[in-house]
Amino acid sequence: MKYNGKVLAMTIRERRLGLNYSQEYVAGKLEMSQNAYSKLELGQTGITLGKFIVLCEALEIDMIDMLESYRSNLPADER
Repeated sequence: MKYNGKVLAMTIRERRLGLNYSQEYVAGKLEMSQNAYSKLELGQTGITLGKFIVLCEALEIDMIDMLESYRSNLPADER
């Protein structure tokens, strides 16, 4: 399986929207600007493991569940 930043970004965005959280709210939890968080959701910037842990806490999801959602969103040829 190879890493696909766009798919991870989409997975994060879907989770945030499912919780009805604003970008501003999640960005605040990550101690980053809304603009920086927006770039993360667009797949324009990566995320560190530390930020990923905090992000999963903010989005009320276990890291393993987030990664499983990411994997299920990958195109079949990238799994």
